[in-house]
Amino acid sequence: MNDRIVIDPDIQHGKPVIKGTRVPVIRIISGLAGGMTVLEVIKEYGVSEEDVRAALGFAGELVESEEFHPLRRAV
Repeated sequence: MNDRIVIDPDIQHGKPVIKGTRVPVIRIISGLAGGMTVLEVIKEYGVSEEDVRAALGFAGELVESEEFHPLRRAV
């Protein structure tokens, strides 16, 4: 995954993108979440299946590394 995702302040304002493209990881994740198939994402953004998997893995690692602090319910 690390060889497919890059973060460079000169590309897309430092957002994570697919290496060799200007396609942000969020665009791939959002496309899939919005109902696009992997094949549609590949065709639409000119990325590979491995790139899509890397984007999903990257997002998964971010979620895993986050700390969540549930708010107490108001009584």
